[in-house]
Parts: sequence; C-alpha cells; structure tokens
Amino acid sequence: MKVILLMAQTLDGKIARQSDHFSDWTGGQDKKIFVRISKKAGLVIMGSKTFDTINKPLPGRKNVVLTRNKNRKSEWENLTFTDTPPVELLKNLEKEGFSEAVLAGGASVNTLFAEHNLIDEIIVTVCPIIFGSGLSIFKEKLDIKLDLLETNTPGADLIYTRYRVIK
Repeated sequence: MKVILLMAQTLDGKIARQSDHFSDWTGGQDKKIFVRISKKAGLVIMGSKTFDTINKPLPGRKNVVLTRNKNRKSEWENLTFTDTPPVELLKNLEKEGFSEAVLAGGASVNTLFAEHNLIDEIIVTVCPIIFGSGLSIFKEKLDIKLDLLETNTPGADLIYTRYRVIK
C-alpha cells in the first residue's frame, strides 16, 4: 500500500502550536489540496489528538484513528478507532481493497510510520505564517532521504512540494 504523508506547515516548519491546535490557519487552497488527495485515496489515517481537534470523521473517506484507548468506539460508519500496529493495519486495509492511504498526523503517528519505513511520499504545503514554536512534522530524530518530485504555487501565498521517500 502506498502511504502519503500529507501535512501543512508554517514557514518555520511547524504543523501546530500544540497538540490540540485546530488547523484553521492553513487557508482554503491548502484544504482543497488535502480534500482532493485524501478523497482520491479514500482513506485517512491519523492519531487521536488530530482526530480530537476536528471531532468528526472527514466525509467521503474512511477515517482510521490510531489510539491506545481501547474504550474509544465510533458512532460513524466511516470511522474506526484502533490500536493495531502500523504494518498490520496497512495489511488489513489492503485486504479491504485500499491501495493508497493519506497519513494526516500528528507528529507521533507520523513518526511511528516513519520509524517502520512505511511512508512512500511526503507532500507538504508551506503556509505564509510563522509560529516561532510548536510541533514539527516528526517527534523523534529521523534520517529520511527524499527525492523532489514536484513543486508549485497553487495559490498566491502557498508553496506545494511533493517528495518520494528513498528507501
């Protein structure tokens, strides 16, 4: 299964001020990119803190939320809470017919997938804002080599970059 890490970040490389920071700072063009790519994949994987900031599943796609809390249950058909390890989770989702997944954060979940070498592409939109401090795309020290596939400016202030992870 192809896993695409899709993140918006500030000019100083932050994905949020803190773990419960709602992503209303990214702008409409970034949101359009996220919707287009994640709906094409049909599957979004995120951590529980990321899910809790939006507080409902994203429509038109399967939402999988990684959590250690075994008591979390979904009231929506397109939302699943799981503590299944990433390698096993991707195998199960492939059996369900998915061939592509969007990894939507946060930093802990991104790091978990990166440490298992499960990320195939990284798409980052750089938004015209600076936080000065906050959360980075990854939580731990990593050494990931990338190959630039594409870069463009889809909006007046937004920079879009797409990389292939060299494995």
